[in-house]
Amino acid sequence: MDITRARAVVTGGASGLGLGVADYLASRGAQVVLLDIQDEPGRAAATRIGATARYVRCDVTAESEVNAAMDAAASAMGGIDLLVNCAGVIGAGRVLGRNGPMAGDFFAKVVHINLIGTFLCDKAAAALMQRNTPNADGERGVIIHTASVAAFEGQIGQAAYSATKAGIAGMTLPMAREFAAFGIRVVAIAPGIFHTPMVGGMTPEVQASLASQIPFPARLGRPDEYARLVESIYEIAMLNGETIRLDGAIRMQPK
Repeated sequence: MDITRARAVVTGGASGLGLGVADYLASRGAQVVLLDIQDEPGRAAATRIGATARYVRCDVTAESEVNAAMDAAASAMGGIDLLVNCAGVIGAGRVLGRNGPMAGDFFAKVVHINLIGTFLCDKAAAALMQRNTPNADGERGVIIHTASVAAFEGQIGQAAYSATKAGIAGMTLPMAREFAAFGIRVVAIAPGIFHTPMVGGMTPEVQASLASQIPFPARLGRPDEYARLVESIYEIAMLNGETIRLDGAIRMQPK
C-alpha cells in the first residue's frame, strides 16, 4: 500500500494523536477525513491542513452517526482504505474512591467510547473497504487501533481505561483473521506516554517526571512518531494482527 495514495479516516482527528496522524498523512500526499465531536477545532484543523483534508462531525458511540460519517468520507475521497482509530477518553478514577465506589455508568461510558466506538468504526470502514479493488498482494485496506501500555500495566485509577485498551488489543487478532478473507489488515499500536493536549496541560515539573520514567529516549513521545508508525504499518503488508508497543521501553509502575 502506498501512503501517498491513501484515503484515510482518522477518528479523534481534531486533537492529540489523531491530529498528529492527520497532519502527517496529508503531508505525505494522502487524503484525510477527520472525525470528531469538537466542531471548531476539527474544522480549523481541516482548513489548516488544506484541500486534501475534510472534517466530519461524528460521535463514535452512535452507530448511525458512524455509518453516515464513513459513507460521507468514502463519497468525498472515492473510497476508504485506511482507518486510524484515535478517538478516546482517559476515564481515570479509582474503583473504591474517596466518595464511594465507582459508578457503573462511568465505567460503561469509558467502555462505550473507547472500545465499542472503535468496534463501530471498524465494522463500518471494513464494510466499505471490502469493495475496494485489491492491489498485487490482494490488499483492500488497513485498520489501525490505538491501544495503550495501560492494556498491559494498568495503574491504580486506570481500571476502566485499561479494560478498554486491553479489549482493543484483544480484538485485533480475531478481526485480522476474519478480515483476511477480504484483504483487510488490522494492527494495534500501544503508545506509552505521549505529548498530547492532556499532558501539555500539566506543569513542566509533572511532564519532566513522566519523561524521566521512560528508559530511552527519556522524553515524551511525539505525535509524529506515532504517525510514522501508522505509515509503516500501512505500507508493510506483513504487519497484521499484532499490537506494537511504542513506548521507549517503559513499564508502568502501580502508581
